[in-house]
Amino acid sequence: MTDRKAFLKEIISLPGLSAYEEPVREAIQKKWKTLCYEISTSPVGSLHGLKKGEGKEPRPRILLAAHMDAIGMMVTTIEDGFIHFTEVGGLDHRLLPGQRIIVHGRQTLPGIIIQPPDRLLPINPGEPVRMEHLIVDVGLEPAEVEKLVRTGDLISFAQEPFELSDDQLVGHTMDDRAAVALVTECLIELQKRHHDWDVWAVATVQEEESMAGGYTSPFIIQPDLAIAIDVTFAKSPGSSDHRSYNLGKGPTLGWGPNVHPAIYRRMKELAEKLEIPFQKEIMPKHSGTDAFAIQVVAEGIPTMVIGIPLRYMHSPVELVDYKDIERGGRLLAEFISRLEPDFVKNINWDEKHE
Repeated sequence: MTDRKAFLKEIISLPGLSAYEEPVREAIQKKWKTLCYEISTSPVGSLHGLKKGEGKEPRPRILLAAHMDAIGMMVTTIEDGFIHFTEVGGLDHRLLPGQRIIVHGRQTLPGIIIQPPDRLLPINPGEPVRMEHLIVDVGLEPAEVEKLVRTGDLISFAQEPFELSDDQLVGHTMDDRAAVALVTECLIELQKRHHDWDVWAVATVQEEESMAGGYTSPFIIQPDLAIAIDVTFAKSPGSSDHRSYNLGKGPTLGWGPNVHPAIYRRMKELAEKLEIPFQKEIMPKHSGTDAFAIQVVAEGIPTMVIGIPLRYMHSPVELVDYKDIERGGRLLAEFISRLEPDFVKNINWDEKHE
């Protein structure tokens, strides 16, 4: 497990905000090159890795989608050497003061997010400071900041990953690079298994903003079925039982309009047979994942959602249990290795809900 955790630690330590994924794409590509037959990049920047199946050609195709883009910030204005910013993806402004960050200007600049005193702000004492009043300090003179930083430059979190226990790992950008790690676990498992289907591992771009990779990659690949892997809300203080899931108790299997009932049933029955822990996740509308986009490409693609429970989503200290990632990777590999060539021809939407 140590080496596999090291890969996740590596990719969650890298920048790669929505629409600017190149740094993390390079690291994933290096890893997947050892596990795939070929690697390519889509016109919008998603990474495609093909592991060929062993069935007769033309082989059916399954797409595994995990988005690699991250939330973060972008410079809006510079005033007296201090940097104002806005969000990329979606941030809780209450968590930002005191955070270590990196400004990706003409050169990489470490910095901190600070808030002015309450008496200088249009808020009541003790209220959280809104994002437009927060500023980044990089410790340089105003003229130097103006030279090195431009409006539109990116700002990423600089919190280093750390472990709380043998299995729990904390860091920014677990959403959704924990799912990239799960797909990687699946590819590792498939190295020692027979599978008839071609497997397309895809690290998609811009899920946090436009779902550009979710729409375009399946259009290019034209899979027969697809599985979106993303994070979901783990139980934490104050979380509702019916909308959050146990950390360390296995991945979630989505159930809702973005999920094909026949794929859900097959995966559920397989997990039960193999005694792989899982949790049922109710998704009564938009799943909030790439599945929303993938499902409606072309004439429609049978799609499934697998979730990784995560605490403190969209924060610099997102927490996952690596057991859930390993179990999800194994379940996915077992599912793929058991897929019959004519599986899609024999399924229909009107499966009964059990």
